[in-house]
Amino acid sequence: MTRTELNETIARDLLEIHAVFFRPEEPFTWASGIQSPVYCDNRLTLTAPEVRGHVENGLAQVIREEYPDAEVLMGTSTAGIAHAAITAHLMNLPMGYVRSGAKDHGRQNQIEGRLDPGQKVVVVEDLISTGGSVLEVVDVLRQAGAEVLGIASIFTYGMKKGLERLAAAGVKNVSLTNFDVIAKVAAEQGYIRPEDIARLIAFRNNPSDTGWMRQ
Repeated sequence: MTRTELNETIARDLLEIHAVFFRPEEPFTWASGIQSPVYCDNRLTLTAPEVRGHVENGLAQVIREEYPDAEVLMGTSTAGIAHAAITAHLMNLPMGYVRSGAKDHGRQNQIEGRLDPGQKVVVVEDLISTGGSVLEVVDVLRQAGAEVLGIASIFTYGMKKGLERLAAAGVKNVSLTNFDVIAKVAAEQGYIRPEDIARLIAFRNNPSDTGWMRQ
């Protein structure tokens, strides 16, 4: 499957199962208080076997193409764990995950699974927005001596803040699909009106500006 075909297949899949759901006329409210025309819950891919297959095979394809030297896959906690495990199984690679904080008991691990200094790691994430949480994972792995080749994610908003953070940290991300592709496919398939695309892109470019609601 070409990368363009993969982008559009995953976009259709996420829309069909409402993992990504557009509602520009009745915005959702994020925990930060931002009014958003889009809702995203990629955990729903795990309960849709056909979509799950497309996602995991897509992640394996991206990792083989973009990170051919990968030795270990590390999932983000918690959303990336299952995707990292399934993809690692398909690729016959070791897998682990990074907790949001170290345990307060036992060995007090933050990285679960074997990781040797110098190993080449790909981080598996479900969603990239501002990039903060996934970069914390990258930092933990780097402190443990891993060579982080980059991130493989299911979906990215392509927000300016996220792109700038990833660039500043020297971290590459490759997503199976992105906000622009999903907006285009959503219009083609009647989930939104074609004229809504400009409003959605305006939100993506500056989420704190509610001007997109009045377009």
